[in-house]
Amino acid sequence: MDSSTRGERALSVPAPIATWSPDDGVRRVLIVTAHPDDVDFGTAGTVAAFTEAEVEVTYCVVTNGDAGGSDRSISRADMAALRQAEQRAAAAEVGVTDVRFLGHPDGRLQPTIELRRDISRVIRQVRPERVVSPSPERRWDFIYASHPDHLAAGEATVCAVYPDARNPFAHPELLDVEGLEPWTVNELWIVGGAEPDMAVDTTATIGRKVAALLRHQSQIGDPEGVAARVRDGGRNSGAAAGLAEGHLAELYRVTRIP
Repeated sequence: MDSSTRGERALSVPAPIATWSPDDGVRRVLIVTAHPDDVDFGTAGTVAAFTEAEVEVTYCVVTNGDAGGSDRSISRADMAALRQAEQRAAAAEVGVTDVRFLGHPDGRLQPTIELRRDISRVIRQVRPERVVSPSPERRWDFIYASHPDHLAAGEATVCAVYPDARNPFAHPELLDVEGLEPWTVNELWIVGGAEPDMAVDTTATIGRKVAALLRHQSQIGDPEGVAARVRDGGRNSGAAAGLAEGHLAELYRVTRIP
């Protein structure tokens, strides 16, 4: 999606809320997104904070990104390849080297049992303690957060976290054919949903977030404007979360799963 269609909106959040600490004991995180560039708009500041704390981060990008951009002279196959290369370059800006693409068609995603299986497979392979997911709930106050692919990826990820990935009898081919043992994820962090209750202070990592975003050249027609909006959005989120004046944040709704 071209950045000109994106907006930044201050959230109404009870302040202060909990702030993430690098001493929380989590060492492996899986971030699931619908498209190349979603992670960088939503969570790249957090990712940089995680990797600086020596947390191992893996990206799982559900679609191939072929419906992105506005240049009709580029074939859709070439666009998919370009966007995946851009995502790998963006990941490197925030310290991530493990980027996985599931290859589902961009713009036509559905939360099917097959998609749940594919995400469950990655969970069992990576064995994360925390999964970060798009929200499966539509936000009428900020429609940009609710692209249909985001909703579908969010719904499938929530189902993969609970109950699929932990259940040895769900998607039996994962265990019986591929030898992937069940894995229980302890935390699910939702991006872009209502009523966030966790803030990650991204004041020190906003430069790396912007650098990651600017790697998506095929999607960004106004780099300076995007950088300014991202910084403004971070400041709004920091204020909403009750951080010190001038601090930036990214916000999440956290569910802890026994």
